[in-house]
Amino acid sequence: MNASYRMLRAACVLGLAVSPWTHAGGVDSTVPAGADSTPLQLEWDTRLRQEQVDDDAFSRDASADTLRLRLGLRSTFGEGWSAFVEGAGVASAGDRYNSGANGRTQYPAITDPRGGELNQAWLRWQGTTFSATLGRQRLQLDNQRWLGNSGWRQFEQTYDAIALQWQPASDWTVHYDWLGRVHRVAGPDATSPLARERKLDTSLFNVGYVHGAQSWVGYAYLHEDRDVRAASTATYGLRWSGSYVERGTGPGWSAEFARQSDYADNPASYTVNYWLLEPAWTLHGITARLGWEYLGSDGRHALQTPLATLHAFNGWDDQFNVTPLGGLEDRYLGASGPLGRGPVASKLAWAVTYHDYRAARGGRYGSEWDASLAFPLPRGLTGLFKVASYQADGFGRDSAKLWLQLEWKGQQPMMSPP
Repeated sequence: MNASYRMLRAACVLGLAVSPWTHAGGVDSTVPAGADSTPLQLEWDTRLRQEQVDDDAFSRDASADTLRLRLGLRSTFGEGWSAFVEGAGVASAGDRYNSGANGRTQYPAITDPRGGELNQAWLRWQGTTFSATLGRQRLQLDNQRWLGNSGWRQFEQTYDAIALQWQPASDWTVHYDWLGRVHRVAGPDATSPLARERKLDTSLFNVGYVHGAQSWVGYAYLHEDRDVRAASTATYGLRWSGSYVERGTGPGWSAEFARQSDYADNPASYTVNYWLLEPAWTLHGITARLGWEYLGSDGRHALQTPLATLHAFNGWDDQFNVTPLGGLEDRYLGASGPLGRGPVASKLAWAVTYHDYRAARGGRYGSEWDASLAFPLPRGLTGLFKVASYQADGFGRDSAKLWLQLEWKGQQPMMSPP
């Protein structure tokens, strides 16, 4: 790594910190405020990003300047009916990176290819306690560890799906999603067809109960990958989370356990465990978290989460988007909060995280620092500075990534409510 980049990386890690701590960062709201009362509405999400990668596995650094535009039209009509269609396009200045579609494999990967695609197109009926959505759509469950939209990348992950939601009581929510196809973040022009999309026959059952400041979720995720039989899995689990933060002070926690095994036509036979323990404490608005996430292995097969928002877990350097054969233990410590209490500083959101990575079956992988600063700008713009630094110790090579980003979201009614 060149000296100037090392100095910049060190300054970023020591002087700044990560965008607001969340396991579901970088995702978008499915239904904007007020959309259900507007007959026709135009929506947009524009994101300009500069990304740099210095990976010791490559002789050249990668640099990508990309501009993403999502443009959608939302309509509400009849009694409880709505529809949405949205396109996405990505422009890129230069080819000094491997986008997954440009064939520039001499550079490190930055999976933001140029091109365009139909991002969403769905029809929904929403009643008092039940809703049904049919079509290509954004889906997110819980903290997105098992199902998400991977919203950090310029092309997001969407699904051709049927999504049903039932709320039999105010404290109970039942989800059932059937997935027929996943459209992946590598875009429609990726070199590998399996990186563009996968044919699925996946059923997701998710039941949530909320009582006061606590919530429980039980799930059964039956994932059949029709294109890659070895990727088909059945995952059953339980998640418990809560928070008793009052006047900026108090505890919070997340705990989860799951078992994953082969499913459908998977030629293998195995069962592995997953767990997460994450106690937290907030003091005067600053939150500290201590985490232990375990993705098990039997020595031949490791637990996988192929439909997750992967960038939000196990470090932003994305070393572990595919769980290594030996499994993964991610032990981490982080803190987050506003930069200060003044009118400007209180709007600047920071966090910092340190990860220690080990194999679930012995051996060390490496460590990582992640950091960023999120800040509002005039005219509805938001800015983000973000950095990740991975130090290899048995897995992969040293790597550092740096992002500078501006984003602008909005909506404009095209017709007034009657």
